[in-house]
Amino acid sequence: MITVHYLEDSRAHRALWLLEELEQPYGVKVYKRGSDMRAPQSLKDVHPLGKSPVIEDDGVIVAESGAITEYLVGKYGGDRKLMPEGAENLRRYTYWLHYAEGSAMPILLLKLIFSMLPEQTPFVVKPVAKAISKGAASKVIDPEVNTHIAFWEQSLEEEGYFAAPHFTAADIMMSFPVEAGLSRIDYKGKKSAISAWLETIRSRPAYKKALERGGSYRFTRSEA
Repeated sequence: MITVHYLEDSRAHRALWLLEELEQPYGVKVYKRGSDMRAPQSLKDVHPLGKSPVIEDDGVIVAESGAITEYLVGKYGGDRKLMPEGAENLRRYTYWLHYAEGSAMPILLLKLIFSMLPEQTPFVVKPVAKAISKGAASKVIDPEVNTHIAFWEQSLEEEGYFAAPHFTAADIMMSFPVEAGLSRIDYKGKKSAISAWLETIRSRPAYKKALERGGSYRFTRSEA
């Protein structure tokens, strides 16, 4: 049986959701974050980087969300249409599958790091750290995040999903950057297509079941 090493409030929700869509039996080993928000050493015992998700399947360990998605869809996808048909849709599918971690998440990680900067500095330099954090966010990070959110909205306006006229695993991959992004920035632009998409994916039984299995996932409370 597949085991998912699940760090609370993390990208790992997508692995559970995908397995629910694939109707594959799996077990979950949950890891709690420390006070520094890092994963515990026990997760590093599974994979040297100590990142989540990591899955184990018949002795094979697979890390990285995109790689896990490709592995599971390739092995267990069958006729569930989690990959689209047609060359153009497949091209889009591949793009969004890798864009989620390759382009979207780095800027969101910068947003998180700079927001935490003042808390991690000594008291005497906190005012300087706050000024640096605020300046980086307002002049560099937030405008870039806004550009990405506008791109999501434009893309979803076309067909309601990211890669095809129907739900695919690319939508699962995009769920975390969209939910995390909207929870960390006050975006003023149009996002009606994003709102409709979020409502659609969150109403899927597999999405809800993954929340039950995984537990803490605060990004379900983000507002679109």
